[in-house]
Amino acid sequence: MSKHHIGTKCVQGGYTPGNGEPRQIPIVQSTTFKYATSEDMGKLFDLEASGYFYSRLQNPTCDTVAAKICELEGGSAAMLLGSGQAASFYSIFNIASCGDHIVSSSTIYGGTYNLFAVTMKRMGIEFTFVAPNCTDEELEAAFRPNTKAVFGETIANPALTVFDIERFANAAHAHGVPLIVDNTFATPVNCRPFEFGADIVTHSTTKYMDGHGAAVGGCIVDSGKFDWTKYPEKFPGLCTPDDSYHGVTYTERFGLGGAYITKATAQLMRDFGSVQSPQSAFILNLGLESLHVRMKRHCENGLAVAKFLEGDDRILHVTYPGLESDACYPLAQKYLPNGSCGVVSFRIKGGRAAAEAFMKGLKIAAIETHVADARSCCLHPASATHRQMNDQELMDCGVYPDLIRFSCGLEDAEDLIADIKQALDNM
Repeated sequence: MSKHHIGTKCVQGGYTPGNGEPRQIPIVQSTTFKYATSEDMGKLFDLEASGYFYSRLQNPTCDTVAAKICELEGGSAAMLLGSGQAASFYSIFNIASCGDHIVSSSTIYGGTYNLFAVTMKRMGIEFTFVAPNCTDEELEAAFRPNTKAVFGETIANPALTVFDIERFANAAHAHGVPLIVDNTFATPVNCRPFEFGADIVTHSTTKYMDGHGAAVGGCIVDSGKFDWTKYPEKFPGLCTPDDSYHGVTYTERFGLGGAYITKATAQLMRDFGSVQSPQSAFILNLGLESLHVRMKRHCENGLAVAKFLEGDDRILHVTYPGLESDACYPLAQKYLPNGSCGVVSFRIKGGRAAAEAFMKGLKIAAIETHVADARSCCLHPASATHRQMNDQELMDCGVYPDLIRFSCGLEDAEDLIADIKQALDNM
């Protein structure tokens, strides 16, 4: 469906039923699949034939939904995972191992920061975090001979900085490594990172793609454009034989368009099993069908709330890429000309106590460890998602003790503004 607009792809991408087949994608709720002979199954285990043998690796329902997201992003291959965290982990661990190094933007989701700075560090992978607005000299100094990738978020959660995809892609490619971009907040409706030079895209599908707080999930999409074979010494897992699959070399067998996702599925999903369930994939697809409609409303509400907050003298600072006063507004016009997201971050005068008092007074927006939902919700990141960070780490991520992340849902903007106003009045 490459010739169709994004809205049509949201509704119909990934699945075309044949004559007499189900109009909605079928839920294949089965762990296993029957074959006539051991030879048939053996071909699957040797990656010599396509098909399914165990849902810990692949499932038809999941692959159908992954194909839709792949179409939306304009990629060559994709896979679903059990969570956005799993997608972040797999995206890097697929090409990096003990002794390797990654350059990452510092303004990323707190859970991802902990994954990188703590858990993956224990696995022997070291990360250097750079500010998204760092100088060219600072960015260049972050690279090492053992650097294997660069990572950033299109719109950082919750700092809401806009990642300069083209700039970081050029830096990554100059060092012979791919750029991985988490596109969760923008979604492919508002930004397609591959068009600006990104090589791998990840998503927490739990957020806008699902859109209803119903199913946890993640996704990785490969552009198919990064030439791993130019750097075989950097990416031996893709360019040299895999002994666990009888010596298959992924780039030779599956080409640039399929090597990365095939390896992540056949090797990492086989060993770690961070699978998304068929039921969750089905729910995700229902959300994807209305994604293009919902994102427009989220963005309208986000901008309306941001403008109201900007004009209230009880607010210390408002961060929203759609505001002309925002430091990232020029980048947002380049990468997100049709809107950014429905999330607004702001600081209330009076510090942490004032922020907590404000949140308690909200009537419509609920306090939740969630974001990017049909229902408005809010969070105090320093007390929740970023609670494990010290003060310096919080500052590096753009998180202040008085910062509130407000996720505008699909309600009427006038009601959201009235709710915020009454909560401010009653602090």
